[in-house]
Order: sequence, then structure tokens, then C-alpha cells
Amino acid sequence: MPAQDKTRRLPLQAISQDISAWHGLQTISTYDTTRADASVAKLQQAYQAMLAQKQAETEKLTLYRAAADAARLAEWEFHNAVLAMKEVIRGQYGSDSDQAQAVGLKKKSERKRPQRKKSDAIAS
Repeated sequence: MPAQDKTRRLPLQAISQDISAWHGLQTISTYDTTRADASVAKLQQAYQAMLAQKQAETEKLTLYRAAADAARLAEWEFHNAVLAMKEVIRGQYGSDSDQAQAVGLKKKSERKRPQRKKSDAIAS
């Protein structure tokens, strides 16, 4: 049997089949083994540990999503505040001021003027 790659998640279908097999084993009253890793106690312990870890994962994912939403909203709030500040700078000091340039705006006098396109119709 090849080495197991424990860095990837098992497919949900495999987990579902394993749970079904575990529930099926619970109906067999005569099951007994000398293998410690296949004993009913070990299976029960592994099943309970899996359920606890999956619950912890779900709780942490919920907290992560809530924190990500809060961070996203805070980013938008900060962005909108900066946009408002830039409008105030432009209104208070003018579009061609050094203060406008200090907050990242381009001076009006430094903007490139639109060029007229030369037409080839004059030459013909």
C-alpha cells in the first residue's frame, strides 16, 4: 500500500462511507479483534475526536468569516474617509496646490492636455 498523503483532506464521500461502516459495526455484537487500532474502543475514540475537531473547525471558520467581514467593512470605511479627505483638500486648498499633491492627487497644472488628432484627409 502506498504511503498516505495526510496533507490533503479526505473526500466527503470517503468520510461518509467510513461513518456508515462505523454505524454498521455497532450492530455487530460479536465483533472482537486483537488489533488495538481496530478495536471498538479505538474506533469510538477516533470517531468522537473527529466530531470534536470538525466542530472546532466549524466554529473557527465562523469566527474567521466574521473577522474577515469586519476587516472588509473597516477597509471600506477607511477608504471612504480618505476619499472624503481628498475632496476636502481639493475644496479647501484647490486642485493645483501642494497640499493636494501631498495627499496623492495630481496637480491640475501637471495634467496632460488632450491633443488633437491629425487627420490624413488634408494631404489627399
